[in-house]
Amino acid sequence: MEDNDIITWSENYFLKWSDFTADPNHSAYEDSSSSIKYHHTWKVQSEMIDGKIFYLIDKIHLSTLFLRHLSWVRMQHSSEKLLHHEQGHFDLAESLRTTITQNIEKIFDKKKFPTRGKNEEQRKQFAKEDSGVLIGKELKKWNAFLLEKRNQYAKETQYGENLEKQEEYDKIFQKLRNIN
Repeated sequence: MEDNDIITWSENYFLKWSDFTADPNHSAYEDSSSSIKYHHTWKVQSEMIDGKIFYLIDKIHLSTLFLRHLSWVRMQHSSEKLLHHEQGHFDLAESLRTTITQNIEKIFDKKKFPTRGKNEEQRKQFAKEDSGVLIGKELKKWNAFLLEKRNQYAKETQYGENLEKQEEYDKIFQKLRNIN
């Protein structure tokens, strides 16, 4: 996967149909689909307790990503209204990011995990690897939560056709960009 296959959410960037590079899914009901995930970074701190080294997970950061190579549109059905709705999926994920990060951080707050490995270098390597797996497991649950919220958004807005409901969501999304 190349970097140009990924768009990190930014208050200054709005999706374009050219960002949807995957082939359309002909068996899908929808006319477009946005693939959106969270990416995580974190720090690992270590602590010696009773002669044993433990690691702590610290400074978890999530980024909201749009995966161009997995997102698609049926161009014959593309419209500004539909693109605006798809941008809403990306914005919805971003609007949930801080809350999700805080919930994941709470799970690991002040928890100490034993290290494995025969020497300091191995312990550092395994601590980074093991902590990444632990965060990944939590993030998998939150990606399922995101999917649930996205399905709710699509249903409530009727894929952007319910303008009144879409406008309610738009007001929430505008706060992400500090637009009045």
